[in-house]
Amino acid sequence: MELVFVKKVTAYLVRHGQTYMNLYNKVQGWIDSPLTEKGISDAKNAGERLKNINFNAAFSSDSGRAIDTGRIILRANPHNMNIVSYQYPEWREQFHGYFEGNDLNQMWQFVGAQVQKTSEKEVLKDFGLERARDLIHRADLYNNAENNAMFWERLNIGFDKVRQNTQDGQVVLIVSHGMTIRSIVDRFAPDLDTGVPIANGAITKLTITDDDVTVDWANDLDRVIE
Repeated sequence: MELVFVKKVTAYLVRHGQTYMNLYNKVQGWIDSPLTEKGISDAKNAGERLKNINFNAAFSSDSGRAIDTGRIILRANPHNMNIVSYQYPEWREQFHGYFEGNDLNQMWQFVGAQVQKTSEKEVLKDFGLERARDLIHRADLYNNAENNAMFWERLNIGFDKVRQNTQDGQVVLIVSHGMTIRSIVDRFAPDLDTGVPIANGAITKLTITDDDVTVDWANDLDRVIE
């Protein structure tokens, strides 16, 4: 019987630090804004917790808030001079089209009106993350927002780019975004998606194989990783 070799990569997936758009409760997907002082502290806290990890590579979206968070995290790592960094658009937050930059609560009122709901909490509770993405796409006046199929087609390419740039047994950092990370948890480990948003600077641990993703734990703000 032929043995099948399966590559395994450990990934520490971090949400970027708080931005001004987060602070002002604005819709922030592909548009960007700088880290606040708290956001810088979020990144430093994640860096302190991850500083003992000998990363082989670091990945992030190409959004400035993710790139800056990744740089701050790696600055705390004694191995940082040897860590190759990659920035890929496939690791961006979901795209909200017409709603980008708008008040977050107003967007969900507009989106929820299609299904007689008035808040993000109600929409996600009754329809889940993936169907909610389709509702945002349908509500976009310009038809630019990503639907669920578009989002996952893009993100799956992001996972493939991690696979292509790593070897078996390696450990990597990935800096991405709140709804993107929560969508990964929701799809691959739904029991770990408690309905609580991914916190700025929170760490989620993944195992990435040739054809699958396992979520070991999610949305952690406390543990120090050795």
